[in-house]
Amino acid sequence: MVFSSIPFLFFFLPLCLILYYLVPFKVKNYVLLAFSLVFYAWGEPIYILLMLFETLSDYTLGRLMHKAGNNTGLRRLFLALSVIIDLSVLGFFKYADFLIESVNAAFGTAITPLGLGLPIGISFFTFQTMSYTIDLYKKEVAVEKNYFYYLTYVSMFPQLIAGPIVRFSTVNEELHDRKIDFEGFITGGTRFLKGLFKKVLLANTIGSLWEIIKASAFAGDSGISVASAWLGALCFTLQLYYDFSAYSDMAIGMGRMLGFHYLENFNYPLSSVSVTDFWRRWHISLSTWFRDYVYIPLGGNRKGTLMQLRNMFIVWFLTGLWHGAAWNFILWGVFYGVLLALEKHLWGDALKKLPKLLQHLYAMFIYVVGFIIFVFDDMSQLKHYLDIMFGLGGVPFVNANLLWYLRNNLLLLILGCVVAFPVYPWLKGRLAVWINKGTGLMRYKASAVALSVMLIAAYIGLFFLTTAYLVNDTYNPFLYFRF
Repeated sequence: MVFSSIPFLFFFLPLCLILYYLVPFKVKNYVLLAFSLVFYAWGEPIYILLMLFETLSDYTLGRLMHKAGNNTGLRRLFLALSVIIDLSVLGFFKYADFLIESVNAAFGTAITPLGLGLPIGISFFTFQTMSYTIDLYKKEVAVEKNYFYYLTYVSMFPQLIAGPIVRFSTVNEELHDRKIDFEGFITGGTRFLKGLFKKVLLANTIGSLWEIIKASAFAGDSGISVASAWLGALCFTLQLYYDFSAYSDMAIGMGRMLGFHYLENFNYPLSSVSVTDFWRRWHISLSTWFRDYVYIPLGGNRKGTLMQLRNMFIVWFLTGLWHGAAWNFILWGVFYGVLLALEKHLWGDALKKLPKLLQHLYAMFIYVVGFIIFVFDDMSQLKHYLDIMFGLGGVPFVNANLLWYLRNNLLLLILGCVVAFPVYPWLKGRLAVWINKGTGLMRYKASAVALSVMLIAAYIGLFFLTTAYLVNDTYNPFLYFRF
């Protein structure tokens, strides 16, 4: 079940919210837990047992770590057991077949892959459980004594499938005492609708164009050109951004409706001026997780340049591997690791002196190429598409198909590019100044309340528009579900 599906929008979410608001506070976590487990079981009921195993082991080891007090040896032992269990489960289900296939390819063996299905969201909830025991070891969070509250933290359906990666320290107090009111419902609801709009009207529609261009690249009838290959790469970049950031918007919005305050996961990354800037804005919960739990413990940048480069390589190798069990993801991670190192030690200062437009174009070139590495897990297909992009594929620079793509999708592409920049907050700020000065709308005696009503009406209109698209369109993937 995905957030942008009819069953979720019209049955699951309304029923959950109605029951959640009706019951007393002491029962709310249990209602939320029940709906979260149903949500997860909707697609893969057997893997609930896996989640229960991980959460029960980490909860138990956390309690033992707490009881060990200042006995560092015991605390370290319990932490090690927790991390080993979590990574073993993740490694077995996500990477066992990849390892077998890589060994077969390298040594000519014929080991039969296990054919394991990937539990949905395992990369996300495993990192959450690990962050809890690591922070508990460092005494940065209090131990959770109620297993069902801990299970609620891990399994909360808004962030269970594709993040944000919510740390226990973010929600531990709210698990026990949180404010649930009309303001939170409206704030969360409008954030959810914003994400739904981005997902259905932008990600899905731009993604459909990407699928057409991608298919033409492998059709063998010269339906692709260099320029249309770059257009396709831009389309996939926009699709992935709107798909993933929309999920985060909807997760944060639903969390707010339930009384939880999740941290932001995106900050207009496509407006970046460098690779470093991009990774401060893209999938923030993942990059900060690796920073705090891998990069800094390895020594960060405190032990000289060579050690810093080693640490960066480890982090970005693992970042790529986290995204998927395929060589293109590892290549994608190393690609960014190398570029970040080069920016830090070679051309970063020179880059800052360039005009902003050139900085944006540089960053755009990097992340557009990077996402082509990201999307093709077949290395021969990746090479073929990159060859076309860089004029090595024996195709024309432009063709009639490119003109058709632009003629039929130009407004959509312009909208996708504009919304990817912080235009909305700028307009919102200007409007606030306009109202406070008593000009503009205020001359027609429109108040802040009236403006709020207008915005709510606009969001409701968007909801019905997106619903109409969902009913009439079968293309509705969530790209990060496979991680």
